[in-house]
Amino acid sequence: MKKGRVLLAALFVTMAAALGGCAGGKTAETPEDHITIGIPQDLDDGLDPHKVSAAGTKEILFNVYEGLLKYDENGALNPAIAESYDVDEDRMGYTFHLRSGVKFHDGSSVTADDVVYSLKRLSGADGSDPLEEALINIADIQKKDENTVYVKLLKEDPDFLCYMTDAIMPASNADPETNVIGTGPYKFVSHTPQESVELEAFDEYWGEKAHIKNVTLKIISNADSIVMELKGGTIDMFCRLSDTQVAELEGSDFNIEEGAMNLVQALYLNNDFGPFEDERVRQAICYAIDPEEIMAYVSGGKGSEIGSAMFPAFGKYYDPALNDTYNKDTEKAKALLNEAGYGDGFSFSITVPSNYTPHVATAEVIVEELKEIGVTAEIKLVEWDTWLSETYMGRNYEATVIGVDASPLTARALLDRYASDANNNFVNFKDPDYDTALAAALSETDDAVQTEYYKECLRLLSEHAASAYIQDLPSFVALNKKFSGYKFYPLYAQDFASLYYTGE
Repeated sequence: MKKGRVLLAALFVTMAAALGGCAGGKTAETPEDHITIGIPQDLDDGLDPHKVSAAGTKEILFNVYEGLLKYDENGALNPAIAESYDVDEDRMGYTFHLRSGVKFHDGSSVTADDVVYSLKRLSGADGSDPLEEALINIADIQKKDENTVYVKLLKEDPDFLCYMTDAIMPASNADPETNVIGTGPYKFVSHTPQESVELEAFDEYWGEKAHIKNVTLKIISNADSIVMELKGGTIDMFCRLSDTQVAELEGSDFNIEEGAMNLVQALYLNNDFGPFEDERVRQAICYAIDPEEIMAYVSGGKGSEIGSAMFPAFGKYYDPALNDTYNKDTEKAKALLNEAGYGDGFSFSITVPSNYTPHVATAEVIVEELKEIGVTAEIKLVEWDTWLSETYMGRNYEATVIGVDASPLTARALLDRYASDANNNFVNFKDPDYDTALAAALSETDDAVQTEYYKECLRLLSEHAASAYIQDLPSFVALNKKFSGYKFYPLYAQDFASLYYTGE
């Protein structure tokens, strides 16, 4: 199966109230008009595309909202709402020429005012707190005419265009949380909390229109029922199955597509929790864990080992040598624990969202591995919304197994969360050398030099055992044989518009 590869030239933890729908009465559907897709979590962090944090929400909104630019399945940036753009010679000014005829889902046309409004909202240039930290580098946003917007930067930023994938919304929309209006191939219809989300193909979409008219996203938070739902015909597709679930579907009416999740799965350690405040304890945990053993149990040996906060698709930054920083060494782990004053071991909990089978299975292996060094870990299964609010946002946890993605596709998206003062530093990692290296990377305009600073950040995360990095998980997707067209992306995205009915 073809895997998406990141091809960007300038390169560069994972949902809410009942919402009013806008759909009228439905007519009788033919088989090709509808697909039901299972998703493991509700959209508990809301529907405002500038504020969502969960990867599972972002991948759904990928179909509803678009930016000036948009990623394709190869990781390339393509024109979207902007038909083209020009870059000033000093690479600090960008002129975006808007595509003619692009409409919002409410039928209104996209104008330069909407672009200016959206970019000001994201960057904080409207006087509010910035919603996209990277865009505080914007010095000025000007409407040149109805179809042209000019953006001036404070300093050159090689990643700037990557952030132009952020959603453009109507300037007239005062409440995007409850009034979901984008320009994507699908428009939002309704949301029934803990049950489903309904999408409908947008007939006036500017680009290639969706093949399937109606999409139902059925929320299946009980991982044990996924295979039953697939075989029973209540859902036509489910992404990110475990190896065991794939085996249970053998001989069924489903094709299994295989790709990479393009995320950083780790045993994330709360550095402010008792024992984990000591770097030696964190290092001992890393020496006790064997990624290959985990991959064998979780995904039949498939997946890619990682030794820091970067996955292999980022070939520019990914350093396989870091995978050998903590080769399993039980005696060394015990020695480090003894040196740190935990020679008799200690106990802690691993909080895991119960709806993500691969993460639960990973935690199960880790529990057994830690017994070998006298450490007792207990798995604490929670609902997704609880994980999001308490663990990720509230930082009220001891350790957790989860995957962190890069959105947008930049090294910064993966690494600035480890800055001491970052509001999304949910592991509470603090290291002055890291802060210095990151600051240098963010201020550097020479791509080669910037890359070396980012690699230094990755080395420091590994050396100081910010967390126990494990793997980039494989992605197994079950798709009913009567549908085809699934595409893997090098970021968390589900492209429903590419799916089509085959009738098989």
